[in-house]
Amino acid sequence: QVQLVESGGGLVQAGGSLRLSCAASGSILSINAMGWYRQAPGKQRELVATIASGGSRNYADSVKGRFTISRDNAKNTVWLQMNSLKSEDTAVYYCTADGVFLAGLKYISDYWGQGTQVTVSS
Repeated sequence: QVQLVESGGGLVQAGGSLRLSCAASGSILSINAMGWYRQAPGKQRELVATIASGGSRNYADSVKGRFTISRDNAKNTVWLQMNSLKSEDTAVYYCTADGVFLAGLKYISDYWGQGTQVTVSS
């Protein structure tokens, strides 16, 4: 039905930058919000950033000023530009789509990607 394909994860040195990409595919009519969550070993999943279809953005306090989220509504694609990376940013990052309307009057409240590993070395 819906596939979220993530890319851009990897290993980066502290202070460096990384850009994550996620493209949603399928018979998608619209997506209300897209975003990124992350989960570090032994920790709860936490919201990193979200962006609504109208462009409104929200960020976790821990990444404000360092991360930037953007999207292309026409292509159902979302990016997360991560700058000044810290070791604390090491986690599996999950792309999300919230409020997905599909052809045939189908609706998905939340959809998650498979996750991509981001490791920041010190």
